[in-house]
Amino acid sequence: MSNKYIKSPINYSGSKYRLLKYIIPLFPDDINLFVDLFAGAGNVGINVNANKIIFNDYIYYLPQLYNTWKKKSIDEVNEYIDRTIKKNELSSTNADAFREFRKKYNKTKNVEDLFILICYSFNFQMRFNNSHEYNSSFGKKSSTMNNNIRKNLNNFVNAIHLKNTEFISKDFRDFDFNMLKDNDFVYCDPPYLISGAVYQDGKRGFKGWNKQDEIDLYNILDNLNKKGLKFALSNMVKSKGKVNTFLIKWAQKYNIHYLKMNYAGSNYQRTTKGKDVEVLITNY
Repeated sequence: MSNKYIKSPINYSGSKYRLLKYIIPLFPDDINLFVDLFAGAGNVGINVNANKIIFNDYIYYLPQLYNTWKKKSIDEVNEYIDRTIKKNELSSTNADAFREFRKKYNKTKNVEDLFILICYSFNFQMRFNNSHEYNSSFGKKSSTMNNNIRKNLNNFVNAIHLKNTEFISKDFRDFDFNMLKDNDFVYCDPPYLISGAVYQDGKRGFKGWNKQDEIDLYNILDNLNKKGLKFALSNMVKSKGKVNTFLIKWAQKYNIHYLKMNYAGSNYQRTTKGKDVEVLITNY
């Protein structure tokens, strides 16, 4: 991946960082307000050129963390991380220290500590139980606060400060779409109905994603289209042999862009068996 794009320091399921080179060029050139409705790690929104960017995510820990970073200087963010790592004796080999720090976070729910926990967790994955207690396991030598994460963190926080950003946490149905005007743009990267990802199963302390959620989102996008407002939807038409025929039928009235080079000019029936097929659906 080219250094052209900023990478979030959060390792998040469904992150679009590797697809930015396909997605960003398909966005409109002139965007006033960019709404990242399912922002997640923020990889898309942070790389968009717009007068203002709203990052929304239902998992409220993420907007809380980004707002905390927005209020602090880069030096203050790094000083807190270094001080906390040292104080709690966190390292790539100290599993006991990790478990003690995890207990501490589950009592305090300090979002800056959550970020540090993620950096020392297995595969940098953020996981919770139904009580919203963090339960990712120790990452050992494969997961630490390394130089790449630090670089991504600094670039991300710097961009938060330089751009006109707002971070909120709402169910996508509760966002005030009536506030949108000409040249505003809505980007959606919801959980994928056919992917079977663990973060959408409803067993991690947050609601899952089902067909009714999909229908509600399609209705919102149809209404935006009727009002002459532009949108783009990231999704998957095929995953592990499953085909989202519901999505394909709905999307026929819009433009379907296949994001991977080997799928260019193809359709879902002719793709290689077993391959995931990512698309961007636009109404312009």
